[in-house]
Amino acid sequence: MRLISVLIVIVVTILITIYEWPKIDKNLKKEKRVFVLLTIGGVLLAVFLVYIPEMPGPTELVDWILGPLAILESQ
Repeated sequence: MRLISVLIVIVVTILITIYEWPKIDKNLKKEKRVFVLLTIGGVLLAVFLVYIPEMPGPTELVDWILGPLAILESQ
């Protein structure tokens, strides 16, 4: 079942890329790089969540990073 979920994520990603890629202007090379990086990051996160569902999400990472600042602010 996990493999099917990963394949669905990959197929949806390919469809989104096929739809969006031609809309990005040829001269916007940085935007294309960012699109690729964000897409790969999203796919990796989705695959990790399929195999490790108890993995902490991005909000826990932000809380972990900014948690000490909240303690300093309350004092």
